[in-house]
Amino acid sequence: MWPASKFGDEIVLRSIDWLENFPWRNECTVRTENNKYEIHMNVKDFGPEDISIKTCNGFIIVEGKQEEKKDEYGYISRHFVRRYLYTTYIDQNNLTSRGAQIPCGCDLVTTKMTAIETESLSEYLIVEYRWLLVVTVLMPLSFLWKVWSIVRNYVVFKLKTAPKAHERKVRDVQRQIKTWHSGDRSTRLCTARPTWQTMSFRQGLYKKTFTNIHIDMVDILEVDTKNMTVRCEPLVTMGQVSKTLAPLGLSLAVVPELDQLTVGGLVMGTGVETSSHIHGLFQHICMEYELVLADGSVVTCSKDQNTDLYYAVPWSYGTLGFLTSATIKIIPAKKYVRLEYHPCTSLSEVSTRFKQEAMKDTPHQFVEALLYDKDCGVVMTGDMVDEVADDGIFNPIGRWYSEWFFTQVEKHLKLRRRQKNIHIDYIPLRDYYHRHTRSFFWELRDIIPFGNNPVFRLLFGWLMPPEVSLLKLTQPDSVTKLYNKAHVIQDMLVPIEVTENAIQLFDKEFEVYPIWLCPFKLLNKPGQLKVPSGDWQMYVDIGVYGVPKAESFETVSSTRSIESFVTQERGFQMLYADTYTTEEEFRQMFDHTLYDKLRNTLPYCKDAFPDIYGKVNRSIRK
Repeated sequence: MWPASKFGDEIVLRSIDWLENFPWRNECTVRTENNKYEIHMNVKDFGPEDISIKTCNGFIIVEGKQEEKKDEYGYISRHFVRRYLYTTYIDQNNLTSRGAQIPCGCDLVTTKMTAIETESLSEYLIVEYRWLLVVTVLMPLSFLWKVWSIVRNYVVFKLKTAPKAHERKVRDVQRQIKTWHSGDRSTRLCTARPTWQTMSFRQGLYKKTFTNIHIDMVDILEVDTKNMTVRCEPLVTMGQVSKTLAPLGLSLAVVPELDQLTVGGLVMGTGVETSSHIHGLFQHICMEYELVLADGSVVTCSKDQNTDLYYAVPWSYGTLGFLTSATIKIIPAKKYVRLEYHPCTSLSEVSTRFKQEAMKDTPHQFVEALLYDKDCGVVMTGDMVDEVADDGIFNPIGRWYSEWFFTQVEKHLKLRRRQKNIHIDYIPLRDYYHRHTRSFFWELRDIIPFGNNPVFRLLFGWLMPPEVSLLKLTQPDSVTKLYNKAHVIQDMLVPIEVTENAIQLFDKEFEVYPIWLCPFKLLNKPGQLKVPSGDWQMYVDIGVYGVPKAESFETVSSTRSIESFVTQERGFQMLYADTYTTEEEFRQMFDHTLYDKLRNTLPYCKDAFPDIYGKVNRSIRK
């Protein structure tokens, strides 16, 4: 183990959040001696604080309860917990930590750090100082790659060379499949795209044994303003689409919020956004798919032709054929989003307000909520507008120096106005669509703890964010082990009526905050997602991303508890994340009737592709 720890070493737990929240600063020094922990605190401008430290189930747990204060409006003053991942060394008789953050002014602070081993000095440095690699190497490389991509995509779109090149690319896919047929067909097929280039946290082990088919399709093929559709190749990103459509006054009806999400991933998997309570999931705005099947044939499917295949493609994870293009619905767009913030101070208030906004007869165009702990959150509603009115402020949240969006929203919990409990921002449309990109929701704070510091944003914000693919490519096994034990990335889709019960269970099993809530209309169409009755039912995507601090958390058992609840409530699990269901449980969650029919009737399908479970279950992912 590098380096060796010695009993009696000093543990210094020091907050760097004071840079963001000056003048409040909190320092804690802990000394270990004879298995006793001696705590020394220095807290400015806050009331008394009790701190305890202990080890439990392989974690170091630091807990502190801050005296509650109320402002003049009667709301509790809170500084919410910032959580970070740190290298920590633990053995039975001693405890040594390289550092941890204890934010000041918290109602309850729990910082967990998992013991991991590193094999060498270089690996130790990568784990301990990963932010240094990210800031000095990965961020500049990411910026250069983005500039190259923007210029390249602009030139190709303006010269209109993509449609002809697309035909050549499709023929090349057919050629590769015919080559596979000419052999013994002893291996199955998958795309050649490296798993480190995908948005999924995991890497599929099957890539190493399957025959890889190269599908280098990254272009927008056509914007049809007459039929209000855009035709895209599978590796086109959401950032690329919004950047192309915005100058035309157009937008996708559903724009999943992260720039790097691809059309292919959103079709073969799924996608949801704050307009989904009106338009449904990403699959519901797709009008037509073009695929190359296992026999090498090219087929087009829509509601009017090859209907079964059209409805079976979403959630199929590339197990029916290779997607080569998708035709997607677009709508007229305006310059800004008028966004209202509705702070709530109880789980009941959040869930009630959230459901009311999503289920209105004439709803707002955008509905979203962020929970900052079980008892407080902010519901947001928005509409497109052409001008900035006097009832709010202009807030260009996409500028390089702007504060991360989720921390801006958090401030509305205690910055209520005297006469009304909402605040209004006017946000440029593309800034709103990609509001969570710059901080990867809130995951980037664990990678670059000082990333939201005003000075850092001013000097280096223009390089943000680093490419997810580069983060995955440079991630050592030690960090992967740490994430396996002390990190959660899950999106669970459940009926909106059980939102409150679901949050209570998520809090019990994970206790990860913030939590993202996004409503969506689940249409009763053929395919793997079924609603109990009627033409549609309102669901909610509950997104949990971060470090769990529930003392009872254990990766497999906690996730399986959530999966069981979701299945029981007729819900679904997004499959980019870890699934610990058995194959029988998986088939109980998803309706395979139409999917199995296609698997049995499409030529060579079973020979060429595994079933969905064979590509997404945890055992085949690293």
